[in-house]
Amino acid sequence: MTDKKVLVLDIDGTLTNSKKEITENTRNAIWNVMAAGHKVVLASGRPTPGMKRYEKELELAERGGYLLSFNGARIVDCESGDILYQRTLPKSAISKLYHFAKEHGAGIITYLGDTVISAFEPDEYVVYEAKINDLPIRVEKDFPYFVDFEVNKCLMTAPPEKAAEMEKLLQEKYGETLSIYRSEPYFVEIMPQNVDKASSLDKVLPILGVSRENSICCGDGFNDLSMIKYAGLGVAMGNAQEAVKEATDYITATNDEDGLVEVIERFINK
Repeated sequence: MTDKKVLVLDIDGTLTNSKKEITENTRNAIWNVMAAGHKVVLASGRPTPGMKRYEKELELAERGGYLLSFNGARIVDCESGDILYQRTLPKSAISKLYHFAKEHGAGIITYLGDTVISAFEPDEYVVYEAKINDLPIRVEKDFPYFVDFEVNKCLMTAPPEKAAEMEKLLQEKYGETLSIYRSEPYFVEIMPQNVDKASSLDKVLPILGVSRENSICCGDGFNDLSMIKYAGLGVAMGNAQEAVKEATDYITATNDEDGLVEVIERFINK
């Protein structure tokens, strides 16, 4: 194992500011991290194609970065394009999840290549998910039959209060076979069992030759909790959910105040 560090960054609300942009200061700080021989992993609930914009902006293919997408169900080496780790949902889960969403009047989507596949006419949250990932939406009314391919995750959408109730119900019903948690108040992520950002990092860090103790994980949302608790140093952004701040080792400035630059200067460039 090397004494080099791995900097693991959530995208929305962490790497990007409120305008979904990487500031010049943040970008340059991350480039300096990679130039010094440390590793950088973007870790997001986004589908892999929805991370491409930021992969290109940070030149991860040229500089040797990694993408952890679908909340950890897939990890890709940007330089080679190789999938280092992958988990998929059991085929039997798709129909059950579809009928649950239909019964509760919720949205449900998955992803096929660079397209969002929606079971119903898109609600405002599905539209938002497609917009932030810059992906088109395709409505497939026969969703359980259409989705006959391998799926890394499904996403259910509903207003926050309803999504919180659905999260509990889904965990009670399928918690023994699936991983279910909210990434945003209105997004309920459904993953293969025992898949989250921490479990995937635990599989891939040995491949990168970096110890858990040398991992610095930064995030702001509920789905960042696992990796923040797992990390050698867990960092919450100043704009993070309160539950994330309570679980963290260090609270940095907000995503609109280049909070990542503070982390890099304090813990990597020291």
